[in-house]
Amino acid sequence: MIGRSVTIILPPVRARAQRSGGNMARYGICLVASIFLLAVVPCPSAAQHTLGPGSSLSVEDHKRPFLTSPDGTFSCGFQEAGENAFSFSIWYTNAADKAAIWTANPGAPVNGRRSRISFRRDGTLALADANGTTVWETNTSGGGGDAAALTVSLLDSGNLVISSDPSSSTAAAAWQSFDWPTDTLVPTQPLTKRMKLVAGYFSLYYDNDNVLRLLYDGPEISSIYWPSPERDPFKNGRTTYNSSRVGVLDSAGAFVSSDNLGVNASDLGAAGEVKRRMAIGQDGNVRIYSMDASTGRWDVTWAAMAQPCNVHGLCGQNAVCEYQPSLRCSCAPGYEIINPKDWREGCKPMFRPANCSLASPEKPPEERRFKFVKMPHTDFYGYDLWFYQSVTFEYCKKACLQMCQCVAFSYRLEGQGSCYPKSVLFNGFTSSSFAGVIYLKVPIDFNASAAAHPAATAQNTTTSTTTGLSCNPNGPEIIQGSTGTFGTSGNDAKWSYLFAFAGVLGILDVIFIATSWWFLSSKQSIPSSMEAGYRMVTGQFRRFTYRELKDATGNFKEELGRGGSGVVYRGVVDEGKVVAVKKLANVAGGDEEFWAEMAVIGRINHINLVRIWGFCSQGKHKLLVYEYVENESLDRHLFDTGRAALPWRERYRIALGTARGLAYLHHECLEWVVHCDVKPENILLTRDFDAKIADFGLAKLSKRGAGAGGDGMELSHMRGTTGYMAPEWALNVPVNAKVDVYSFGIVLLEMVMGCRVSDQTTAGGERLEMSQIAQVLRQVVDTGDVVRLVDGRLQGQFNPRQALEMVRISLSCMEERSSRPTMDDVAQALAACDDEDEHPAYRS
Repeated sequence: MIGRSVTIILPPVRARAQRSGGNMARYGICLVASIFLLAVVPCPSAAQHTLGPGSSLSVEDHKRPFLTSPDGTFSCGFQEAGENAFSFSIWYTNAADKAAIWTANPGAPVNGRRSRISFRRDGTLALADANGTTVWETNTSGGGGDAAALTVSLLDSGNLVISSDPSSSTAAAAWQSFDWPTDTLVPTQPLTKRMKLVAGYFSLYYDNDNVLRLLYDGPEISSIYWPSPERDPFKNGRTTYNSSRVGVLDSAGAFVSSDNLGVNASDLGAAGEVKRRMAIGQDGNVRIYSMDASTGRWDVTWAAMAQPCNVHGLCGQNAVCEYQPSLRCSCAPGYEIINPKDWREGCKPMFRPANCSLASPEKPPEERRFKFVKMPHTDFYGYDLWFYQSVTFEYCKKACLQMCQCVAFSYRLEGQGSCYPKSVLFNGFTSSSFAGVIYLKVPIDFNASAAAHPAATAQNTTTSTTTGLSCNPNGPEIIQGSTGTFGTSGNDAKWSYLFAFAGVLGILDVIFIATSWWFLSSKQSIPSSMEAGYRMVTGQFRRFTYRELKDATGNFKEELGRGGSGVVYRGVVDEGKVVAVKKLANVAGGDEEFWAEMAVIGRINHINLVRIWGFCSQGKHKLLVYEYVENESLDRHLFDTGRAALPWRERYRIALGTARGLAYLHHECLEWVVHCDVKPENILLTRDFDAKIADFGLAKLSKRGAGAGGDGMELSHMRGTTGYMAPEWALNVPVNAKVDVYSFGIVLLEMVMGCRVSDQTTAGGERLEMSQIAQVLRQVVDTGDVVRLVDGRLQGQFNPRQALEMVRISLSCMEERSSRPTMDDVAQALAACDDEDEHPAYRS
């Protein structure tokens, strides 16, 4: 067979190395020998399935595929992504719209001239833009063996694979596109806990509670909208009691997920007869598509969201989404659109918003300065300042008037009056099937009738209807890149002169500033001792700007983890200090309230608490800056079966350190703080396996009488994580520090067992209730037979006295609230058992 060199050009994309997984299968590629020594033979019209090192394709040849699968189902090569812009993608060959199922660096295409995709001789598949810069590559150089033996293949499954043996399993490939999904899954392609499907601001991923979710992560807000965030996972038909976190679409049209989600395409049928794909769209909805074999058109055969307007973030702030029968965005009464070309930027007020920082008792009562505009069948999800139950409409109205930050309130008669004052108007929707009403707070002299939403009526006024902005979320995607990235030609000589002149002025400014700085610093240098003291003071708790933290995290590039309170990123501040930066989600209250809480939290300092270095409160941006803890969280070391078992000595040290940290929060610090979400994920470990509690202070700070066992504090919503929440959360009673004691008892038992308490089942596979678990623990305490509970991976290497004491303490922490010990008592009991020399090993 005669080898041919294929020239491929790819659109410019941002460089992002995709590293191969550990045990990935190798696929062989038939390497064709060329009969020419120097000449390059053009590729024939018949596309190849496998190529060897040295193959390439230029973007000018985009009408020819780079590779096709052996059965012809899939093709890969260059696709048009805009005017003179192309992306390197994989698609169904016979699809009418050539919708990409995978793309190298999605959203960042390359130039339509002189760009190229190359399978280099070192085994790396790389994409270069018009100037020759590599913008994406697979980082498979060498592939762990002879690079000359590597080939790149497109399989019948749609998986693009780099390997040395095409007959081998893909599990040992040097690189495969299935490990780097973009916005689409094809049959047999798994979605795992390390992956996510992303389209714009929307993503489909497995959350920390093992549930498959849809998330809107916009520039200002972040919120989960599927499954319904108003109900717990079990009421949504999901389960958190799984650890595999994997979902797969089969060729018959069924999608099955480990969290108990199972859905079927409407044309569910014989495997392989219909071409299918599952994708997340720019409108935030996930759908299963089936191809019409006669036309190549994609038909929707299942959708996650039956009501499109239930997707968060579609219309931006202060705007309302309607479906009539297509998506339509309208500004709320008293607001006007910011950018008619992009409704996602939302609307701005047509009146001057209240300046809450200037509020004072001398000012006139709020009732004299505001009125309300009624919007039937409308709601704005989230951003509740508080929640009142069994109250009248007038009470709810007065509560909003008395809150400076309140911009609206929702009132519902759901058997009892429910009141939700709002601090921000996000995620708005109008539906005739929604029984609730929202009332917008506007100045008393503002004429809301001139610019009202179709569903709105001002009190004692008549409103007119304004034209909304039609929404087309599935329209052309906004492409990243400079204005010149995809330019084909043009005469920019006058701009060149202007830039040159500006550059000369800039150089002169730099010389002047540098000279002035040298002169002043030489005359008034700061003594080194004073400089060290200054750095020590300024390095403590301080306020950061959003720009500082954006630069410190590389535009929030490296994600360390995520949870209900927000996403954590790695950052570097103050000349090399590594920190963890958390972008808080759903923070109620204004800057003044947030600063006040941070002033309290910033004074909390204990060896077993994660140190908070500072914060950012800038408009809608609320961020915390923590010390960086190197050894990840406790759950990774306890529950990850791929790691070595955590030694007993470290477990006991972690238990004691965690107890001391909670005891400090409850009894010793300046303000008594209830954590409300104690779990292994919030216990971080240093390099020496010392425990540091994270995310304290994010719950509402309690009063002194509630911290250590007083009457308690009231919270507007249940807080915590399923499996660690105390029973009183469900009883709608004020909570106190004893909720943390209960959660710590669960964590303590998990340290002994090495597995989740919530995963325990009977011999018949039924989940054990807490009452049954408590009965088992009482038997262990009574008999002293603790061996059967201790993690078997320790192979008997543990201290029996400590293990029995941990079980006893855990049992006492799970009692009724009044019978539970305080965290101070728990810390003392654990410390008493730690007063031993080297702990003897126990063998069964």
